[in-house]
Amino acid sequence: MFIYAGKSLARYGFGNDHPLGSDRFDTFWHAFQQSTLPEQCTIRTPVQGSADDARLFHTTEYVERVRQLSSQGAGMLDADTPVFPGIFEAALVVVGSVLDGAAEIVAGNTTQAFVPIAGLHHASRGSSAGFCVFNDCAIAIEALRQRHGIKRILYVDIDAHHGDGVYYAFEEDPDLFFIDLHEDGRHLFPGTGDSNERGTGPARGTKLNIPLPPGAQDREFFQHWPAISRFLDRIQPEFIILQCGADCLAGDPITHLKLSDQVHYQTARRLAEYARICCDGRLLALGGGGYNRANIARGWLQTIRGLLDA
Repeated sequence: MFIYAGKSLARYGFGNDHPLGSDRFDTFWHAFQQSTLPEQCTIRTPVQGSADDARLFHTTEYVERVRQLSSQGAGMLDADTPVFPGIFEAALVVVGSVLDGAAEIVAGNTTQAFVPIAGLHHASRGSSAGFCVFNDCAIAIEALRQRHGIKRILYVDIDAHHGDGVYYAFEEDPDLFFIDLHEDGRHLFPGTGDSNERGTGPARGTKLNIPLPPGAQDREFFQHWPAISRFLDRIQPEFIILQCGADCLAGDPITHLKLSDQVHYQTARRLAEYARICCDGRLLALGGGGYNRANIARGWLQTIRGLLDA
């Protein structure tokens, strides 16, 4: 497994007093180095992405807006996403590292990769949202198709927040299979992801949104796996992307779910086992959200363990 780690990746953050601060990477990295996992992983240097990479998904106008605000070094991209000097380049390191991981998997140099500072699933084609500048998840989907000829992709998201930037961009796409377990949007940003949102037009039935009530524990999460398994049995993807946000764990300061890190371990292990059957093991994991620093370390390490144990 490839793990992407380095100071340039950690730079994507909004100050250590912000929920999404650069210290999130440091917390994960310290815990990872203290574990036995480095013996089973290959550490990869983060990769600087380009504006062309971002434009695989985002509009040219939006990419240029981010570039201009970044050079000014101040302002707001949206109500939740502040600008800092160099935010354009920092966001493109996330993009470049995710695309490098996808390319290495497709090339057969590894079957799995994990990018901890990634999974920025709220940005739309033309705007930022919820601390997310460029939607590396959606950019990876477009890159797999446009650069690598991979058509049928499964995107799974266990972040407490609904992956709206991915869902609505591919709502009508019958070859983007989507599973998202998240806190009910009536209680949490972005307010979307109702169970009746199952795709539209030719994509109806290719999306599975599963809202969980505030305070949901592991039992409520795992009770949905029989339906998820039936969904997986009929789709036959060529590549899997897992957004494994840790803000679904009990004790997160922003969300209200009370899951344990077994959710991360079991989800990763089950998907890795499924990937071996359907797509030669090809699975790219992205860290996603998480604002309790100890939870980040536990959730992401359990994700890596689950992938390796499959």
